[in-house]
Amino acid sequence: MTALFNNYSRRPVSIVEGKGTIVKDANGKQYLDFTSGIAVCCLGHAHPALVKTIQEQSEKIWHISNLFESPGQVALAESLVEDNHLAHALFCNSGAEANEAAIKLARKHTGKHHIITFENSFHGRTFGAMSATGQEKIQKGFGPLVDRFTYLPFNDVEALKETVDDTVAAIMLEVIQGEGGIIEVTEEFAQVINEICENSDVLLIVDEVQTGIGRTGTRFAFEQTPLKPHIVSMAKGLGGGFPIGGILGTAELYETFGPGSHGTTYGGNPLGVAVAQTVIDHVFDSSFLDEVQEKSQYLICKLKEALPQEQFEIRGRGLLIGLDCGKEVATLVEKAEQEGLLLVAAGPQVLRLLPPLTVTTEEIDSAIEILKKILVEEKSPVS
Repeated sequence: MTALFNNYSRRPVSIVEGKGTIVKDANGKQYLDFTSGIAVCCLGHAHPALVKTIQEQSEKIWHISNLFESPGQVALAESLVEDNHLAHALFCNSGAEANEAAIKLARKHTGKHHIITFENSFHGRTFGAMSATGQEKIQKGFGPLVDRFTYLPFNDVEALKETVDDTVAAIMLEVIQGEGGIIEVTEEFAQVINEICENSDVLLIVDEVQTGIGRTGTRFAFEQTPLKPHIVSMAKGLGGGFPIGGILGTAELYETFGPGSHGTTYGGNPLGVAVAQTVIDHVFDSSFLDEVQEKSQYLICKLKEALPQEQFEIRGRGLLIGLDCGKEVATLVEKAEQEGLLLVAAGPQVLRLLPPLTVTTEEIDSAIEILKKILVEEKSPVS
């Protein structure tokens, strides 16, 4: 027992140092980090540009509050809405906070309260975000939730058409359900959602907390679909490891969030904004995103070569890849760790591969060898 609450099932490894894709524990053992802090460290650990930015900004000013003008926030917002249909940004501290803001904005703008989300979704653990999450295990034990959320089967066109009526304020979804098992929205479902939102007073909220900031090979995952969201939530990769989140919204929503309507003490602080700007300057470069796509193709190709395709299903886009093993993967995560590869599950049967976007092909090859060893060569039963 420690002075910490016991709300995390922590692994018995203490990571104390990292550089790029390689991290080291307190005993000096090295690992390939294919978790990236769960899709957070998009530029890897201790990226020189981020280290320089934090050092330089820390010598200027850390916090001044949103009572004052913030040129850094304006510049970051402009970078995020450049070359897309979105127009404005609001910055906060996390993905859950971003989704809370998205929910509030949708309700306030439409004057309606009913929001449709989907089974096996994950939007965070604050009360609003938890209420939007379509997983009972996340909600269990916390009493009455925020009401007026309906959970539908993901990619079920008929269920959606039957449920949407004039009480619905918004449809909220992940382009790829991360915690739900790396399940992608289908082209047909995305098109139907678009048609519903275009032809009625229903907003579309796309949760890009995990999929955004280059993770799927484009700036945002929705860019690879027909979806045209009114609100996009983001966090994780936005700060490359520094806590910052936010939402982007279309021009029509600008007046809805007027002075006093929403706020956050730390949101958009100078340190977070400076780091996020450096991340965006790197990741949103077209050549960088092309490399992510190339690495994705390489990783998927190597997985197919190494693993029997009749036993394993490979899902996902960019460097958000799920490996459905057809059985519980908790023990496999432990075995990978023992071999020097850090992984995280996505649901009970899926291994999630989330390397930094800066991962090298040599590091991918090393990870594949470990996966091949624990999944094919040992052929050990998993309890």
